Amino acid sequence: MAFRQWLPLIGLTVSVFIFNMSEFMPVGLLTSIADDFGTSESQTGLIISFYAWAVAICSLPLMLLLRKVDYRPMLLMAVLTFTVFQFLSGISTSYWMLMASRIGVALAHSVFWSIAAPLAVSVVEFRYHRFALSVMAVGTSVAMILGLPLGRVIGLAMGWRMSFFAIAAVSVLTLILLTAVFPQVRNPGTFTVKRMPDIYRNRVLVGVYVMIVVFVTGHFTCYSYIEPFLLDAAGLSDGSVTVALTVFGLAGIVGSMIFTKMYDRTRFRIVPAVLLFSGLSMMMFGLALGNFVLLMALCALWGMCYTLFCVISQNETLRAAPADAAPVAMSLQSGIFNAGIASGSIVGGIVIDLRSVNDIGFVASVFALAAFLFTYLWLIRKIRANAETGRENSL
Repeated sequence: MAFRQWLPLIGLTVSVFIFNMSEFMPVGLLTSIADDFGTSESQTGLIISFYAWAVAICSLPLMLLLRKVDYRPMLLMAVLTFTVFQFLSGISTSYWMLMASRIGVALAHSVFWSIAAPLAVSVVEFRYHRFALSVMAVGTSVAMILGLPLGRVIGLAMGWRMSFFAIAAVSVLTLILLTAVFPQVRNPGTFTVKRMPDIYRNRVLVGVYVMIVVFVTGHFTCYSYIEPFLLDAAGLSDGSVTVALTVFGLAGIVGSMIFTKMYDRTRFRIVPAVLLFSGLSMMMFGLALGNFVLLMALCALWGMCYTLFCVISQNETLRAAPADAAPVAMSLQSGIFNAGIASGSIVGGIVIDLRSVNDIGFVASVFALAAFLFTYLWLIRKIRANAETGRENSL
């Protein structure tokens, strides 16, 4: 493929970067935002929860409403809406104004993540489909490598509002790029509301959704409060917390490379392995307090597994769903993923209020290991049966 043919995928990857950076940047700024508005860290963490619940609730209705709109205008409108509400987040003068602005960003998120993966595979040749998904995963990892630490550094140096303004500025440039290079991609519009029961009767697809919501709940029980955990429980400095977030993101790039190189031939082993090692890494956080090297090693393992999980869950959703229902299936996947984020941040807040921030890793691991058992004992057998009988899409 010529370089110009890669430009739409590059534009999508940059969009993935800014959407991920925006969604998770409050994780690294919880303390600053809480101090500014005079709220507790657990209350401020609800900004993450409400954002996620908005995505969970709105993803499917929005995609059903927009099912006949072609993908290019849908993509551009999502990025434009994101830009406007990102700016409003930066000028928020109260906790509730910030909450409302974040929900506006969440609506744009609902549409973007419903179409991002189907668009990524639609703008490249068939032989590059898996590569396109892994490139988008790199966008997620780079957001964690540069985005979260950079957002945190900007927030500490210039105030948390400037972090949101910086994302708004990058999103303006991204919108210009997408307007210039993204092709018309027709939306077949053949999926109707009457076919929704077909989605719910798809046992593999529903099983993938169950795996997602259980694992993501566990992951974000810990990740939503990783900043106060590293600061208060582990006793790290602000600079060391930034290093830990960077290690998490760098390891994610390794995860995306593993997906590209190994997923096809190790598919039925790597899915449960990712869940198992994620659970074990979070469980060990409480045992690594005071040991900086071990903490960094656990952050690396955790980050690699998380990125692998994200791209695996997208891949398995697209394989299991009817071809013309991919955006609807992905909207459900995005909604369920964000229900897990919201549930996890709520569970983490409860753990902090009733116990202490030291315990979030152990509680998180319970969910991750439950997802592992479900996947290992039931789901992976169904996925294998689908693959062997040709009842899945090729990617």
